[in-house]
Amino acid sequence: MRKHRLLTRHTGSISQICFTKDGTHLVSASTDKSMAMWDLEAGVRVRRFKGHQSFVNSCDVSDNPTMICSGSDDGTVRLWDSRRRHCVKTLNNKYQVTAVCFNEKADSIMSGGIDNHIKSWDLKHGEVSLEMKGHCDTISCLSLSPDGNFLLSNSMDNTVRMWDVRPFAPANRCLKAFVGAQHNFEKNLIRCCWSPQGTKIVSGSSDRMVYVWDTSSRKLLYKLPGHTGSVNDVDCHPLNLF
Repeated sequence: MRKHRLLTRHTGSISQICFTKDGTHLVSASTDKSMAMWDLEAGVRVRRFKGHQSFVNSCDVSDNPTMICSGSDDGTVRLWDSRRRHCVKTLNNKYQVTAVCFNEKADSIMSGGIDNHIKSWDLKHGEVSLEMKGHCDTISCLSLSPDGNFLLSNSMDNTVRMWDVRPFAPANRCLKAFVGAQHNFEKNLIRCCWSPQGTKIVSGSSDRMVYVWDTSSRKLLYKLPGHTGSVNDVDCHPLNLF
């Protein structure tokens, strides 16, 4: 595969990357305590986001491409506007935050961390509006479904779970658990994702495999080999070529 761009300005390892919805920019989170926004056409960094006091573990971009969220080992979830130099809102969590994502309307941020709980932060009031319990180890990834109704979480308890995040859903919001993908002593933040139509779920794994499940039946469809080390991140082709 031909290398198109080499983006080099971080001074620590990169913990997560995500595209803006229009595909023109890339946002990266790093252990150098910062995030960056990159112009993919020019291949240059156009913005650096500083404010976290420790490793930045996760980031997400809303449908409005100017709004970005991040989670860090400093125990904060932060909201950023790419047009401004500093963060616009800081949400204080008691424990390290290892995963974040926006809800469909981008008026809340979902977060997970070493306390094993998933929290939904109301951005208007700056407080937790919903807390979902079920995992029994650190949450390594959160991913919102394409229709915005469900949340996928990966955890070091070796389960990937599906949650109902619609308003007025029943109290027990955990709908399904997908098993097979592994975490090990390395404690990597292994990511998971949805297929574009939400019909399949994909996860990396410490056993060097990529796992693919059917969303409805929870059946393991594929266990894809080929890597020689832990698979830490996955994504699906936008045309859903499964």
